[in-house]
Amino acid sequence: MDQLLAGQVAVVTGAGRGQGRNHCLHLAAAGASVIALDVCAPIAGLPVSMARPEDLEETASLVRAGGGRCHPVVADVRRAADLEVAIRAGVEHFGRLDHVVANAGVCAVGAAASFDPDLAATIIEVNLTGVWNTCVATIPHLVAAGGGSMTLISSTAGLKGLPYFGPYAAAKHGVVGIMRTLALELGHHAIRVNTVHPTGVATELVRGLANLEALLEEHPPHRVHFDNVLPTPLVSLDEVSAVVTFLASPTARHITGLEMTIDAGASL
Repeated sequence: MDQLLAGQVAVVTGAGRGQGRNHCLHLAAAGASVIALDVCAPIAGLPVSMARPEDLEETASLVRAGGGRCHPVVADVRRAADLEVAIRAGVEHFGRLDHVVANAGVCAVGAAASFDPDLAATIIEVNLTGVWNTCVATIPHLVAAGGGSMTLISSTAGLKGLPYFGPYAAAKHGVVGIMRTLALELGHHAIRVNTVHPTGVATELVRGLANLEALLEEHPPHRVHFDNVLPTPLVSLDEVSAVVTFLASPTARHITGLEMTIDAGASL
């Protein structure tokens, strides 16, 4: 991927740490300038803390230390109008937009009958509505650039059911619907739209699912739904980011409407 994205600009949501930060670093290493967005604020009810403003600044510093360019912006993907303003500011800073990585996401687990309704709504609002808002806010800029790509980060839970992941799975399945629709709707603009479906990734998000083990101990037959086919429990950040960068690259210029799994066979 060395410099295949030179002169291009990518926006990444959820860029304060974890997968989002790593996507920024990989895209920058391929030559892209990066607009790094993150909410940088707590979200009520979640079992894990959110990135802070200093985390987003660290993402920008790491990109710059590697010789790349980064424009960090605090924005909440749940707020369509604010997101539109933030993305416009990033595009004005770099002059164009070529690639979108809709990565921002949150998760919590619990039995459906007792799942807190406000928490369920938050998960769907961030993981589904947030992706929709990101796509809508960036379409005009991609059209103005003469084409580009959208990579929407889904999950194995976007391809199959997972016990105790009801709202998360619903949202991640919905992301596939957005992808399929926009791949058809935007193809004549030379805009490619794909989803990425990792199994568990070693990030703060996974560490926030500590109560899953207790749920599986209560219901052992459900454990099989979390098995990978290959002998690995998690995939690495770099393995996911390499695929994200590939999908933005000219090598993937004929790839659209793809559900790209990085799941060690879990979706089988």
